[in-house]
Amino acid sequence: MATVAVLAGALLLPTGAALASGPGASPSPSGSGSSSASSDDTLPGVTQLLTSQNGQAPSCLTPSTKNTQATPWPQTFLRPDQAWQLSQGAGVTVAVLGSGVSDGAGLLSGRLDDAPKLPGGGDPAHDCVGHGSFLAGLIAAAPRGGTGFAGLAPGARILAVGVTDNTGASSPDLLAKGIRAASDKGARVIDVGVTLPGGSDALAAAVHDAVGKGALIVAPAAVDTVPQTQDGSSPPPPAPVYPAAYPEVLAVRDLGPGGTLTQGSTPVGGRVDLAAPGDAVMSVGPAGSGYYTGAGASFATAFVAGSAALALSYRPDQTEAQLAHRLEATAYRLGGALPDPQFGYGSVDPVAAVTTVLPTPSGAAPTVRAAKLAMPPARPASSAPSTAVTVALAALAVIALAALAAVVVPRGRARGWQPPQRGTQREFG
Repeated sequence: MATVAVLAGALLLPTGAALASGPGASPSPSGSGSSSASSDDTLPGVTQLLTSQNGQAPSCLTPSTKNTQATPWPQTFLRPDQAWQLSQGAGVTVAVLGSGVSDGAGLLSGRLDDAPKLPGGGDPAHDCVGHGSFLAGLIAAAPRGGTGFAGLAPGARILAVGVTDNTGASSPDLLAKGIRAASDKGARVIDVGVTLPGGSDALAAAVHDAVGKGALIVAPAAVDTVPQTQDGSSPPPPAPVYPAAYPEVLAVRDLGPGGTLTQGSTPVGGRVDLAAPGDAVMSVGPAGSGYYTGAGASFATAFVAGSAALALSYRPDQTEAQLAHRLEATAYRLGGALPDPQFGYGSVDPVAAVTTVLPTPSGAAPTVRAAKLAMPPARPASSAPSTAVTVALAALAVIALAALAAVVVPRGRARGWQPPQRGTQREFG
């Protein structure tokens, strides 16, 4: 994590600086001075799991006192502020399933709710790990003066659901309870911040039922860090992780600065639907007003969840399938054939997700979710006349007009083009 912290310090940009062209990026004047930072500007790290140190039980995340006036690279890359005149996520509840959410920075004031404490889970209002609070900040933190950081959907509500213990560990059955709790509370977007090596019947059923209630579930397509082997041998090949392995879930992988895969990025062993910034990202934590940094696919899910909140707030009548289709169809293309095995449909684009008018036929549900198509479904052939029928009808119309002219023109000339006298026999009777 020390490497991540140093990299984060180097990727905090002066307010207004543009890192690279990306989904919502537009050319803007670069700020004065260098975008790099000294080691004194590095931020403390947040991880998905707390690990023991020197055989001692892990302690809770230390409050951060580090502040910065710079703009993190993901906000420069995605430019969510360009969509805020149309949508800030108001009216949408995003559930954050993880270690809980504590609003230490006060940037979720009035927009943070807690789900009931689950058996086996931690207190959703007390985040020892800091991971859940970090994700909630990426999704919905309000802007504050003197910094370029803000959540993607600063008008959305956050529902904290504790599905881990105090170290960040979870289980399929506990996660299943959390998904049910989130959907029962009316969350339309569910951001799952944990990964599991396997699923369960209970988890599969919870995912299916939540989607049936209209909730979009977003989950990491890979673990944040690859476990180190004790004997120094190579780790096993990557395997699918859950719940992202379920077809109803949007599987998200992480991107580095400029929309690329960074060296050492965790390999994905399953399907990828979307990509989003996930390396050296910055957000708030559970205590203190300072910032933290993190890296991994779990952090990328927050940018997809925030984009979903923006798009759903602007078009609240969207179904879960239509919302998923919109995020995929408006993604910033990064790979070749779609879906690309590395990037899926590309990097999520919050501005395009809000503003794009998709050519989906009225009343027809998009099929991209089930079939994983790159484009909206074509209009059914039965809904419009075929080309052959159209041509035939046009030909008949021309023949009828010619026959009518053959009768009208001679009779008009015989009358000197005068209308018939009242009381006489109708010309075409």
